[in-house]
Amino acid sequence: MQDKDLNGNNTMKVDFNFQNYTDVILEGFDNENQSLWKTRYIKNNPKNKNIGIQLVSVHDNMLDNPEETLIQLGRMGYSYVETFVYKNGSFYGQTPKQFKAMVEKSGMKFLGSMTFFDPEDKNDDTVINTWWNKTIQDHKKAGVEYLSTSNSKLKDIKTVKELQEYSNYYNKVGKLCKENGLKFVYHNHADEFLKVEGVTIYDYFLQNTNPEYVYFQSDVYWMQVGGVNPVDYFKNYPNRFISWHVKDYKELGESGKIDFKDIFNYQEIAGVQYILSEVEDYSFPPLFSVSLAWEYIYYELLK
Repeated sequence: MQDKDLNGNNTMKVDFNFQNYTDVILEGFDNENQSLWKTRYIKNNPKNKNIGIQLVSVHDNMLDNPEETLIQLGRMGYSYVETFVYKNGSFYGQTPKQFKAMVEKSGMKFLGSMTFFDPEDKNDDTVINTWWNKTIQDHKKAGVEYLSTSNSKLKDIKTVKELQEYSNYYNKVGKLCKENGLKFVYHNHADEFLKVEGVTIYDYFLQNTNPEYVYFQSDVYWMQVGGVNPVDYFKNYPNRFISWHVKDYKELGESGKIDFKDIFNYQEIAGVQYILSEVEDYSFPPLFSVSLAWEYIYYELLK
């Protein structure tokens, strides 16, 4: 950038050297290209509105350099993260304690984790307890507050009896989590709004899981894709939706298809405690897109 005086004469040139999306070095030079000064600006957005991020939004960045990616997310203003990569007791190749330390070094907390275990026999308590007890203990070491899960097999369900088997299974897992000081959360996609024997799957799960053991994470994007209005569910099932995934067809608020501002009027009745941004389709590099998501939630939705 070239500065000029009021007569149009060159005075000083300023170079901007962007290290990444949250870190820039500025240096001023005189007309002989001699350095006059040099400084560095590091973004440090506020965390007072407690906005989280689902790390699938920056998955490739996390695989490439998890520590640097987390540092940038913390500078952007994110307060906590939710993962989806738990496998064999590790997160991005780190032990639970190592990953917890890495997240906290970035100024955030590791609060939530999506986990996936769907036993063929929903009544095999030995298999269920073995997998989930190990998973729960690993996550307690990591310091999380909740475990979530989703279901990719709903299109294969043909009977209400199968829905009840899943409901019983989620109750078992939720009870185990509660006994160990964690919350258990069910995350929706679009298939939950299909019908089985005339019953909407999502409604069945809401009506047949124990509120003491099973909470719900409303993915407002997938609810819209599924043809329902999240607000109707918040009204009909108050205090069940402890978490929201705030996602759009691209960057948050850009599609015009989802009325986020109206949805955010129902935080209290929904019972939401954890609000997370999620971006999976991008117009820009992912780290820039998630910074825009934080800004949209912070400035436009959380007043």
